[in-house]
Amino acid sequence: MNTIYNLSAKALIHTVSLLIVMLYAQQVTAQTNEQTLLDEIVAVVGKDRIILKSEVELQAQQLMLQDPSIGEEVACEILEQMLLQKLLVEQAERDSVFISEEQVNATLDNRIRYFIMQYGSKEKLEEIAGKTVYQLKEENREATEEILLSEQMQTSILESVKVTPVEVQKFYSNIPADSLPFFPATVELGQIVIDPDVSPEFDSLARKDLASYRKRVVEGGESFATLAGLYSDDPGSRDDGGMIRGVSRKGGGFVTEFVVAAFKLQNGEVSPVIKTRFGYHIIQMVSRKGDAADVRHILVKPERTSEDFKKAMTKLDSVRASLIAGQITFEEAVGKYSTDELSNRTGGMIVNQQGSSSLAVDELDPTLALMIDTLKPGIYTQPMTYTTERGERSCRIVYMKNITKPHKANLQEDYSKIQFAALQKKKAERMQQWVADKAPSYYIKVNGTYNQCPDIQKFLNSSAKK
Repeated sequence: MNTIYNLSAKALIHTVSLLIVMLYAQQVTAQTNEQTLLDEIVAVVGKDRIILKSEVELQAQQLMLQDPSIGEEVACEILEQMLLQKLLVEQAERDSVFISEEQVNATLDNRIRYFIMQYGSKEKLEEIAGKTVYQLKEENREATEEILLSEQMQTSILESVKVTPVEVQKFYSNIPADSLPFFPATVELGQIVIDPDVSPEFDSLARKDLASYRKRVVEGGESFATLAGLYSDDPGSRDDGGMIRGVSRKGGGFVTEFVVAAFKLQNGEVSPVIKTRFGYHIIQMVSRKGDAADVRHILVKPERTSEDFKKAMTKLDSVRASLIAGQITFEEAVGKYSTDELSNRTGGMIVNQQGSSSLAVDELDPTLALMIDTLKPGIYTQPMTYTTERGERSCRIVYMKNITKPHKANLQEDYSKIQFAALQKKKAERMQQWVADKAPSYYIKVNGTYNQCPDIQKFLNSSAKK
């Protein structure tokens, strides 16, 4: 299959991680002390959508260092995906598809929060990048808008593509027996999570602290942003004065209590103290346009004591005893006791980014991976503390539902994976046809050695002759 149309998560890395590439480029320069690549235009799509040699080669460097088995031909693949992205953006403009400023701001903010969490602080991020957070956002604003446009256009092209069970069977039957992939061992794990309750004393203290901050803003006229920087327990927004951009009335990943409280506010107004599963908040409305808003918030998390954790572990031990005795099923226990909303939506099962509960060992976090050898199907671990994806300590028991041995792909054990591959192939064919139909109506030119990339000709065969 032509890799340019591979829509897997790995392929998307090449087209949607410009901030990662930019930060990585700073590290490469510092580590290798090489001169910055001279820019040269290697491709043009439409009137003025250009692709620079440095963009292609820096991404190729990144991928080859991450995986030494990748050859230099990966640069052709990267350029092909860049050409596709530019073509999708051109078509989006023809079709009057647009991305709001709020969507762009929210995407930039989410990426910056990700890097702040990865590097530990805003200051460390700025040191590594050699730029301020504001500069990072502004320098990547146009590229981010282009990425979002291309993704939205691609979604509209492919949203109707489906595969039937007959097509999955046919896809599998057409794979030569000696070409069937060999799947490593996989596991299906579930968890029941109980967050420790907070003692009334510490809960009251957190609420009182936040109420005092609100009073300092509302009655004392102090800066909300300054107090957020000093006191907020949210590392993702604290260093930006508590700013969260692109809050949607429809939720979009924000807890309901937070959204409801935010959209009751007028510009500049500060909410009462509200409680969510993350702790206590006060929110200040910065600006609002329809169903999207930019807000600031201060989060205070009540402290949990060792006694709080002891009570949660005791409760989990009781739940485990009921499971082993057959007094309650795992799914019932999840619904009745678990406080983790993410795994609760999957019946307690831990899933990957594709939503599958069948996980390869290398997809597990290190703590879970170390358990595999000690668990058998149907076994529940002893209660344990662990660190959640939000970086907080909580308590859980883990359930081994199933484990498969390494094997060649077959429809009985691997139907969902084969179905996904069949769907990707059908989507790839749809994108190939879309490029064949649309490329001739655009000016597309590729310069230099990249003109020899074999799959580039799909873009040039018709359009380059215009």
